[in-house]
Amino acid sequence: MKTYEQVLETVELALAKGEYHYCIEFLLPLIESFPLQSKEGVNLRTILITALCGVNKKEEAKRFCKELLKSYDNKTRENAKYLMEVIDSPDIKKPENWNVQFESDPSLNKKSFNSLRKKREVLEKKKFINFNDTPTGETKPFQKGFSLVIFLILLLLIPLLSGCVKVEDTLNLSELDSITNNLVIESKYIKKFPWQLKFEEKIKDIFPDAEIKQGESTFSLKHKNLNLEDTKQVLKITQNTAGELAGGSTNIEINTTQKNFIFFKKYFYKVDLDLNSIQDLDNLELIFKIIHPNKAILTNKNNSNLEITKNLIIWKLNPSQINSLEFSFWSLNKLLIGISTILLIIVLAYLLRFYRFKLGTDLPQLPSN
Repeated sequence: MKTYEQVLETVELALAKGEYHYCIEFLLPLIESFPLQSKEGVNLRTILITALCGVNKKEEAKRFCKELLKSYDNKTRENAKYLMEVIDSPDIKKPENWNVQFESDPSLNKKSFNSLRKKREVLEKKKFINFNDTPTGETKPFQKGFSLVIFLILLLLIPLLSGCVKVEDTLNLSELDSITNNLVIESKYIKKFPWQLKFEEKIKDIFPDAEIKQGESTFSLKHKNLNLEDTKQVLKITQNTAGELAGGSTNIEINTTQKNFIFFKKYFYKVDLDLNSIQDLDNLELIFKIIHPNKAILTNKNNSNLEITKNLIIWKLNPSQINSLEFSFWSLNKLLIGISTILLIIVLAYLLRFYRFKLGTDLPQLPSN
C-alpha cells in the first residue's frame, strides 16, 4: 500500500497538469484507506472534489462534500460548505457579443496580402513588443476547472492574510478580589509552529498548578482566584517568556489607583505593553480582552484598535511599538454598604420596639395596691 506522501505527490502533480481523469482514477480506489476524521483523509477528499469538478462530475463531488460536512472539525465543515456553494453555483453563459468577429473584404488582392506578410515578418524580427490597436482575434473562454482552482487558491490564502497564529488573553475583573486570567493560543494551521511548542513546555514548568489544556492546534492557560498583585506577576512572566522566544525583550506595566466616594469606588487602570523589539513574527494576531464589572470609560476614545461594549474591552495589539490603554469604572463599596444596612436594621428594630412599648396594649391591667 502506498503511503500518504506518495499518494499526495502523485495527485498534486496530476492536478497541476490538469489531468483530472487520471487523478480521479488514481484516488478513488485508495480514498477509503484514509479515514475521514484524519487530516490526510480530508486533504485527499478535497483534491478529489477539485478533480471531479474539473471534469464536471458535480454529483459525485457533492457526495464527498457531504462526507466532509459530517466531520467533527469545525474548519473542515466550513470549507466543505464553501465547496458545496461553489458546486451548486449556476454556470454563467457567455454572451455572443463578447466575441470579436471579422468580415473578409473582397477588395483585398494578392499584392496587399503579400505586403502585409512582409510587414509582419519585419515586426517579428524586432526584439521589443509593439502595441497597436489591431484586434487579436476571437476571445477564448478559460479551460474547465480554471475558476474552481483560482477559488480554492484564494480560499487557502484567507488564513495567511488574517494571521497565522491568534493569541488572545482575557482578564476578568468582575470580582476584583478574585481575578481570572485566561490565555488562549490558536494556530490556524493543522500543526503548531516550533516556537509555540517551546512556549508551551516552558509555561508548564513555570505554572505547574495552573489549568492547562492542549489541543492539536490550540493551547489554553487559565489562572483563577488571583489578587491584583498576583495578576500583574502572571502577566509579566507570561509576556517575558513569549518575548524571549520571539527574540526580543518585552515589558508590561499595570498601574491602578482608586478613589472612595462613601458608598462607591472609582478605579483607574493604565496598561503599557512594550513590543518595540518584537517584529511581525509569523503574522501574529494579538488580542487583549478585559472584562470589567461596570461600564468602562476610555481615556483615548479615538484609538481604532479599541472596541468597547457594556462590560468588555477588546484591545488589538500592534507589534514593533508601545501599546497603551487607560480606562476607569465605578464599583460599589460592598463592605460599607453591608455595615450601613446592618446598622439601619438595628436602629429600625429598636425604634419599633420603643414605640410599641410606649403605645401599650388593649389588654386589661390588674389593679395596683
